[in-house]
Amino acid sequence: AADPPADVELTLYALDSFGQTYPDVVAAFPTHLARLTGRLRGVRVAAENLWLARQAKGEVDLVHHMGGVLPAVQGAPGLVTIHDLQPFDMPENFTSTKRAYLHRSIPRSVRRAVGVMAPSEFVRSGIVDRFGISRDRVSLAPWGVEAPSTDVSVAQVQARYGLPRRWFVFPSFTWNHKNHALLLRAFAVVAAREHDVMMVLTGGEGPAEQHVRDQIAGMGLSGRVRRTGLIPRRDVLAIVRGAVAMTWPSRYEGFGLPILEAMSLDTPVLSSDAGALPEVAGGAAHLLPVDDPDAWVEGMRQMLEDGEERQRM
Repeated sequence: AADPPADVELTLYALDSFGQTYPDVVAAFPTHLARLTGRLRGVRVAAENLWLARQAKGEVDLVHHMGGVLPAVQGAPGLVTIHDLQPFDMPENFTSTKRAYLHRSIPRSVRRAVGVMAPSEFVRSGIVDRFGISRDRVSLAPWGVEAPSTDVSVAQVQARYGLPRRWFVFPSFTWNHKNHALLLRAFAVVAAREHDVMMVLTGGEGPAEQHVRDQIAGMGLSGRVRRTGLIPRRDVLAIVRGAVAMTWPSRYEGFGLPILEAMSLDTPVLSSDAGALPEVAGGAAHLLPVDDPDAWVEGMRQMLEDGEERQRM
């Protein structure tokens, strides 16, 4: 925080890779980094349950666990942030091992924690209803975004990624619930009518990656969909800033931070009406049915054709 309370001292505990990715955060606080990789989930979970408890024991009065669970071995009282309840609401998106672990550890963590934090009322109500705890124990802490970055220009990303004059963007990993399939079906109709528009899919590879690539090829969209994969964040922001609109067809969100990021960049948003998205959009996005490709076709066409509405948004 720019102006932290005088009577609170903050210490950061994280994996070594966090320090490499966020050196400015590490420089701002006393920091303990575990010399372990986060790519091995079992090692990471073991570190949370053993290394963290040992490091924090006797040193701190409260540990804020940002990953949704408290360690089985707890060295200090814990506050826990639950980002969403997808393991319970959409369990089919998780392996049987991970599902079993989360179904056991999340309820236990919620009940043991001295307090629980949720990013949206959607998640907060879900926690209260599912786990039967008092609403007073769950604090609402909506996420925020940084000031808009213009370090990279729109012209630079156009040249770097071969983008045309007009494009839509969906900045997301290819997780199953992100609903790339619906977006591509709708965009195929738009692309057949509008020959100078592209869909840009940024973000890393998730479980649906191969299906997305097969769909792009099978629908003849290889020249009309740019799959960038993971790219620098500044490039993503420039692509969003230059887009006709950001499309966000997700089937489930505990918050939906990219919606706020797009709005901070003056980019119109077409969002699904699922999860916390209507709450986060606050009436400032066009909300579309999550399973209606025709509605998405119409939404994209309006953004292309109605300059007044696009400017209003």
